[in-house]
Amino acid sequence: MKRCCLLVLLWVLAVVPYGFAQADAPASREDVLQLFDTMKIREQMTMVMESVAKQQHTMLRDTMRKRFPQITDQELAHLDQFSADIIKDLPIDGMLDDMIPVYQKHLTKADVDAMGAFYASATGQKLLKEMPAMTAESMQAARPRIQAMMDKVMDRAEKMAREEQEKKESPRPATEKN
Repeated sequence: MKRCCLLVLLWVLAVVPYGFAQADAPASREDVLQLFDTMKIREQMTMVMESVAKQQHTMLRDTMRKRFPQITDQELAHLDQFSADIIKDLPIDGMLDDMIPVYQKHLTKADVDAMGAFYASATGQKLLKEMPAMTAESMQAARPRIQAMMDKVMDRAEKMAREEQEKKESPRPATEKN
């Protein structure tokens, strides 16, 4: 009996600290990449970027037409191409690489494993499937608020530009010579 209790005690002492250490173990790069794959982060980022670009395209065109009624369709097309090039050139793989240390800093291996299990579940997959539509609809719902903010920013920028121009155009007082 003493021998059995001693074996159980030794087993507990050997296994329990390992279990606690595992709970606090940092997530490896591979752990985080696996989570990204499960969450389809690359595809999600691409869809979000495209959605944001589409929203920005519309808001930018509306703002430019409002601020500069004389803007031509050719100028707008040039602006559209410029915006599309920016989105096209976003380095998603590099951005994912940049995100890995952030996840590792804030999440343990146990956290990443639990998140992976959730996102692999039916509910997690549904959330991932619905997230792009939810994001697009949220952006659409927030569009009037964002447009109003952009209008305020443009008003302030125009006011500052006018004030700077007035400073340049106003005559400077002559300095006295002694």
